[in-house]
Amino acid sequence: MSTGTEPLFQQDAYLRSCEARVVEAGPDGVVLDRTVFYPLGGGQPGDTGVLRAADGREWRVADTRKGEAGCILHKLEEGVAPPAAGEAVEAALDWDRRHAHMRMHTALHLLGSVLRYGVTGGQVGAERSRLDFDTQDEIDKDRVTAAINALVAADSAVSSTWITDEDLDRQPELVRTMSVQPPRGVGRIRLLDIAGVDLQPCGGTHVRSTAEIGPLVVTKVESKGRRNKRVYVALVG
Repeated sequence: MSTGTEPLFQQDAYLRSCEARVVEAGPDGVVLDRTVFYPLGGGQPGDTGVLRAADGREWRVADTRKGEAGCILHKLEEGVAPPAAGEAVEAALDWDRRHAHMRMHTALHLLGSVLRYGVTGGQVGAERSRLDFDTQDEIDKDRVTAAINALVAADSAVSSTWITDEDLDRQPELVRTMSVQPPRGVGRIRLLDIAGVDLQPCGGTHVRSTAEIGPLVVTKVESKGRRNKRVYVALVG
């Protein structure tokens, strides 16, 4: 059993590829000793891309998921024999898709900073994303669109820091999500910090500044229950 996969994306979300070694390979996926591939979680899809051997052989990664004991599973297209354990490969992302997810995930933090309600769910997409809010209030699409784009234009720095479980216990107000709690028990929790705008636990991948998100528009607001408003946002260009 492997000892886990080093998640390079946690330290640098802009890494597009890395050299790695196959630790395990089977029907559940390929486990590498290190990877730039983000696994499905926190509303953000798993990355896609390719594993490439020095002799030119390639394996398409159709999805990425979390495995046991800190492993990350690179799930190959069906019917493809995986590389052998011990092989050296290059793990390369479908970068345009990943970068769209980074822009969108950061945009959802801006949306949550404008609409200060509890968050009951969300989903990141390359073209359209959403957050669900615990509220009965009416939400004005044009007002929210203007407020988000003002935050984008402010070009605020985006960074991450780490705190302990005990630190989070002393600051419960940091947790905005009502349905999902940050993972505990591993010794530390990652915080996303948008300077002067938002600070909360998040393990996803993000851009370095709000300006990199680009223009946004709130495309739809719908009621999904007595106290649940779903708000969709899309990138403009």
